[in-house]
Amino acid sequence: MKQFIFMFAVLLLFFGCGPSNNDLAPEIETELIDGTPFKLSELRGNHVVLDFWGSWCGPCLVDAPKLVELHEKFGDKVVFVSIAFEKNDKRWKQTAERLGFDWKHQIVRISPMLLGSGIARDYGVSDIPAKFIITPEGKVLKGMDFNQMEEFLSHSAL
Repeated sequence: MKQFIFMFAVLLLFFGCGPSNNDLAPEIETELIDGTPFKLSELRGNHVVLDFWGSWCGPCLVDAPKLVELHEKFGDKVVFVSIAFEKNDKRWKQTAERLGFDWKHQIVRISPMLLGSGIARDYGVSDIPAKFIITPEGKVLKGMDFNQMEEFLSHSAL
């Protein structure tokens, strides 16, 4: 039992719990793929779709057309931010281009420990794909499928 508790504590420290619904979104401060400095908090006042994915992730590739469709529908009212977790920097760009990820706010985290990045821990991401909506007030909404996201954005991002 002590080993189980210890392992659970280690997993919590490594992966974190992430924010609950309506918590303030943890700050993301990094560079976009074009080298532009990025701070999530600078997007306050906008609805944000935050997408965690990887070019090696089968479910992410299956989700991609729905994400692109959501972007096509709401891209003029909602800011899309994608964070790719990759082992190397060779595949993600080709994959993102092929999938139609043409929005400005794209981030790539290269690491042998794919989901061990601070961003993943801060958001409690232990599996991808993972998607969040950040409200204009900076609050996190999670656990929505694409239909729920579309419904929410249809009523909220007018």
